[in-house]
Amino acid sequence: MAQKNQEKGVTGGVPVVIEPGRVRNVVLVGHSGAGKTTLVEALLAASGTIGRAGTVTDGTTVCDHDPAAVRQQRSVSLACAPLVHSGVKVNLLDTPGYADFVGELRAGLRAADAALFVVSAVDGMDLATAALWEECAAVDMPRAVAVSRLDHPRADFDEAVALCQRVFGDNVLPLYLPMLGDDGESVAGLMGLVTRRVFDYSGGLPAAVRDPDPEHLPAIVEARNELIEGIIAESEDETLMDRYLGGEEIDTEVLITDLEKAVARGHFYPVVPVCAPTGVGLDVLLDGLVAAFPSPLEHDLPPVTGVDGSPRPPLACDPDGPLVAEVVKTTVDRHVGRVSLVRVFSGTLRPEQVVHVSGHGMAERGHPDHDADERVAHVYSPLGATLREVPAGVAGDICAITKSGSAETGDTISAKDEPLLIAPWDMPEPLLPVAVVARSRADEDALARNLGRLVAGDPTLRLERNPETNQLVLWCMGEAHADVVLDRLRAGGVELDTEPVRVALRETFAVAATGHGRHVKQSGGHGQYAVCDIEVQPLPRGAGFEFVDRVVGGAVPHQYVPSVEKGVRAQMERGLVAGHPMVDLRVTLVDGKAHSVDSSDAAFQTAGALALRDAAEKGQPTLLEPVDEVVVRVPDGSVGAVLGDLSGRRGRVLGTETDPDAEGRTLVRAEVPATELLRYAIELRSITSGTGTFRRAFVRYEPMPVHLAEQARGEHATRT
Repeated sequence: MAQKNQEKGVTGGVPVVIEPGRVRNVVLVGHSGAGKTTLVEALLAASGTIGRAGTVTDGTTVCDHDPAAVRQQRSVSLACAPLVHSGVKVNLLDTPGYADFVGELRAGLRAADAALFVVSAVDGMDLATAALWEECAAVDMPRAVAVSRLDHPRADFDEAVALCQRVFGDNVLPLYLPMLGDDGESVAGLMGLVTRRVFDYSGGLPAAVRDPDPEHLPAIVEARNELIEGIIAESEDETLMDRYLGGEEIDTEVLITDLEKAVARGHFYPVVPVCAPTGVGLDVLLDGLVAAFPSPLEHDLPPVTGVDGSPRPPLACDPDGPLVAEVVKTTVDRHVGRVSLVRVFSGTLRPEQVVHVSGHGMAERGHPDHDADERVAHVYSPLGATLREVPAGVAGDICAITKSGSAETGDTISAKDEPLLIAPWDMPEPLLPVAVVARSRADEDALARNLGRLVAGDPTLRLERNPETNQLVLWCMGEAHADVVLDRLRAGGVELDTEPVRVALRETFAVAATGHGRHVKQSGGHGQYAVCDIEVQPLPRGAGFEFVDRVVGGAVPHQYVPSVEKGVRAQMERGLVAGHPMVDLRVTLVDGKAHSVDSSDAAFQTAGALALRDAAEKGQPTLLEPVDEVVVRVPDGSVGAVLGDLSGRRGRVLGTETDPDAEGRTLVRAEVPATELLRYAIELRSITSGTGTFRRAFVRYEPMPVHLAEQARGEHATRT
């Protein structure tokens, strides 16, 4: 690890806190390219945590240490970067902005107590960022806005603020205005609206603070009046507005105190202009994070139960309370093994402590329920990929532990003698299937090992072995997510390929038919003799299989009737058209012949299978495809495009309704063949600019169109 410290230029001491009140957990969110990682890097350098800021393009930032992030030049996973400012430890949680990695974003929101929305002064924001603001508002999470990339020629701070106010709503107001330098183009400083002071960065950090120039006063006065009215409107002092409207000059300290309280309650959202390359705004942003954002003591903690689901009293952020922590991220480092990023909610996590690790409620995602007692060898303060040992992790802090044998993302860590379980956070369902095939037997073993590690760390990845198609399918969030998963598998030494995902179809008869099965062989000694005649009738969808014995006169001896049924069932499992199981049939045994010596159970099984195959040549066997009910959640403006796309997928729209959980969104319900949904996650994201989501559930099987059925037959013939 010492080498890694040197590479990243880590110069600051390891931050250690013993009081929750001296911790701030801040998650940075915003669309891909807004500058979150670059801002974190600049804040680390400004606080002295690292000696020099790296760059995303060079792959030298603290947070983008994952090889996939370096290659793609964008964040693909959650990263923690703590710093110390004014004696307070600030855990910065850098999240990916691309929609495929929403699971990492959710983990960051779970670990944080406040959110910093990073909005580009050049590109504005995407619809997903606006939707995320609504989610934070629903739980009253404190928020602030950092307008980034002010050094770009097309940067427009005023338009970025106006956009935030239109999208985010009321009480989104700037605390500072950019001040241009002598060239009239570059941003050289900030004008503080509350203090009416100028922060001049022309000499670098820290800023030189001085009185504003006369030409700056009109802009300051106009913006300051609006800001003060917003602050006073949120003040707990009901007389303040009357005093202000009466012409009284409100003391600056009173304004700052009320501002900080309003931000901490999640009722006021300050906007700070920042420029990471030049350092403009970095110090005032750090001051704001420390002063206005709440400590863990002020944030509600998630509910807990006993491991058996029994109720428990609410948690308090108390270092001396019962130990309750949560694994918010799991990675596998090739040097130190499994690394678990942990948010401690209650108690204190110490080295050499025996803890209980519980994971429940994720069995359908490939994470079976598990409970284990483990010893925590060391506790670390993570700085990106760098681990720095600390004496303990106290309530409210974020730390890391290594070499846990069972801890997975979302697991609860609690005291051995008092095991508890934290209610899980909302995790989106992966809906893009990718079928993978190992190139050799040795690769199959390596694939199994590496998949176990990936699934343990990524709850948005679901692993499925389809017994009908015999495919190993990875369910991912999207193409970018799938690319990262495949890259990590190959980096683990697995040679693999992908193949088209096959949907498990069914076969049935379109019309009634008769079949004759004759199995007669004589090769010396006992021969084989069995003859049977059957009638096959199609049944309604979902009726299953019926077998009827209508033989008279003992043409088929009683003991061989079950053998005929067994042979028919075996042939139905193998299929007759394209290798898929047959369903919804009534098979009636009407006649047959037997031999006193050569007839046997095996012979009549074979005859039954032959009879069904003979009937298939006359009964027009057809393919059935699964149909899913789909509920699509989209912005109102995208409903028309979504309806048209669903129709193009052979979907039947059942109706639309207003989303009761979100204003401005619509739920579209439809029934769509599963074969048309293989890449729907990608198409829906394209249609809705990343804001549409959907869920699906199997409904029934329906006949497949003739041209698609012929295509399926041809593909089956090619494989066999």
